[in-house]
Amino acid sequence: MEFAFDWEANEEKIRDFKIFMRENKGKKGALMAVLHEAQDQFGYLPTEIQEMISEELRIPLSEIYGVATFYSQFSLVPKGEYKIGVCLGTACYVKGAQEVLDKVEEELGITVGQTTPDRKFSISATRCLGACGLAPVLVVNEDVYGRLKAEDVTEILNKYR
Repeated sequence: MEFAFDWEANEEKIRDFKIFMRENKGKKGALMAVLHEAQDQFGYLPTEIQEMISEELRIPLSEIYGVATFYSQFSLVPKGEYKIGVCLGTACYVKGAQEVLDKVEEELGITVGQTTPDRKFSISATRCLGACGLAPVLVVNEDVYGRLKAEDVTEILNKYR
């Protein structure tokens, strides 16, 4: 699913970002600093921003894409207003977390790593959240839901729709 980058809505951020790139150009580790700044400013690393970085820092786009996809803190798609994490750690997994995750994906019509077209929800599969006694666990932003069954998912998601 492709999300169109809104240049007009991000005009001020782009101006600030270009200044940041110029200030860091030529410094050791500039690419990582610039990618972090882009992620902070725009919430993800759209192709258009990667191309801008490539031009400004004179780094091949393929290298930028390689770094952006290697590190898990970077995202190539915008995150939803509601970030859903389903724990797939051992305790959660053995108690049915995969079924919970499958139901979340079915309900939202997206898979792990994707965002709904309205940018309301995004899904990630996480490792241990430290709530093993509540397994299986689902988190929506900061809200934690435990001891879940797949049939609980619809009601939980309806709270955020």
